[in-house]
Amino acid sequence: MSCGRSVLTGDPTGANAPRSVGPPRFAEYLERKSTGKFNRAIKKIRQEKKVGFYLQEFLTLGISKQLSKTLLSHGIGKPTPIQEQAIPAVMEGKDLIAQAQTGTGKTFAFILPILEKIDPSATYIQALIVTPTRELALQITDEVLKLTSDNDAIDVLAVYGGQDVDKQLKKLKKNVHIVVGTPGRLLDHIKRETIDLSSTNFLVLDEADQMLHIGFLDEVEDIIKETPPERQTMLFSATIPAEIRKLAKKHMKDPEYIQIEKTQGPAHSVKQLAIHITDRAKQATIMQLVQTHRPFLAVIFCRTKRRVSKLYEVLKSNGFQCDELHGDLSQAKREQVMKRFRDAEIQLLIATDVAARGLDVEGVTHVFNYDIPLDPESYVHRIGRTGRAGTKGLAITFYSSADKPLLETIEKGLNIKIPKQNLGNTSKNEDNRENRKPSRTAEKSGQTQKRRGKRGSREEATRKDTDSRGPDKKSRPGQSKRSETSGSTRTGRRTSQGKKRTEAAKPVRNTSKRRGR
Repeated sequence: MSCGRSVLTGDPTGANAPRSVGPPRFAEYLERKSTGKFNRAIKKIRQEKKVGFYLQEFLTLGISKQLSKTLLSHGIGKPTPIQEQAIPAVMEGKDLIAQAQTGTGKTFAFILPILEKIDPSATYIQALIVTPTRELALQITDEVLKLTSDNDAIDVLAVYGGQDVDKQLKKLKKNVHIVVGTPGRLLDHIKRETIDLSSTNFLVLDEADQMLHIGFLDEVEDIIKETPPERQTMLFSATIPAEIRKLAKKHMKDPEYIQIEKTQGPAHSVKQLAIHITDRAKQATIMQLVQTHRPFLAVIFCRTKRRVSKLYEVLKSNGFQCDELHGDLSQAKREQVMKRFRDAEIQLLIATDVAARGLDVEGVTHVFNYDIPLDPESYVHRIGRTGRAGTKGLAITFYSSADKPLLETIEKGLNIKIPKQNLGNTSKNEDNRENRKPSRTAEKSGQTQKRRGKRGSREEATRKDTDSRGPDKKSRPGQSKRSETSGSTRTGRRTSQGKKRTEAAKPVRNTSKRRGR
């Protein structure tokens, strides 16, 4: 079923640029980035001289003037809905369950009140932030460092796998106030007794549903047991499955529940499209879509590491500025890839779900689901890489005929209807092939039954003829031979007849040979 204009020939979303023959040139994008919405928003704030007004926005939530000025210097002048509701609750010391889609500002909703309540003179770990991936841990750490750039008294440390343990041990011996880490490496330090969480005041579980999805829930419970019962616990997640509710009930004290959006669908700023396609046509189609839409930055999701690497090699050999991100890469390589992507040195990031979980990169205009996600939660997190902070984005999902049940599950789970589009006669050809297969099978079975019926009728006639003659009647010479072969197959009779004809034809051929001589 086709909806709207073809995605291959329509105007590029967000770019309004003509179609290009090859991969887009990044000089245009870098120039566009320097004069983008972010810089225009800052310029507008300064021109209209509303600095005092924007400072007041965060001041009313309990954020200090110094921290509000730091936010404004980074272009953040107005709190998002999740920040408006979560910050006052955290400042009051309440446990909190906050449910909001990715890209709504959840990170600042817990970082800001924690920074306000941290005691720089204390010599123990006061806040622990647990994340499902190392990339998200680094991202949160960078945000904390930005906000504390004018305050050297607060130290933050990222603890994750793939990094030198000795390096982390040296930093842990110093006065660290905030630790941001992944469950596996945190447990490693707990077993080594190189990290002490017995005095922790704040515990944050970020992207809790993804920790459940990856299988970290047991490790998270072990980490929680290492913290004091009087701590303040905050849980932030895009979705709240039953297992997460059970965890919250067990480890949280009368938490305040905040839900920003009633429906758990993707952000309204993301335009969605599903393209019906065969797996064989995906590579050519993804290249055509990139050339047509010319995204500033795009994330392409594949289901496995092998498919990520295969697509990366194809796109790279065709001249596209791209790189891959998956679990088999070393931590140094992953950090290098992410830096290149944030700096717009590469245009396309080809990644697996786990590797790209929670990424927040400014300028991602498109998300391509090269392989359809396996559940609604993964779909929300994937396309949440674009359309962040109110900007517009486009998410395109490839699906085959075999993927239709998965697509229907996603639509039903999120209570949405994704516009669909067919490329050429993909679905028509597939349907015709499916319809032809049973008809051929039926044809063959019908012919087989017809042959069996004829064979059975001949055998029945032979038996009747034998019975009518009776056992005492003598048969003529040669009749016994015919009766013995009467039950043979048609193939057998044809073979015997063929032999007779061949024998009869031999003298003729020999005669002609003699005549020729």
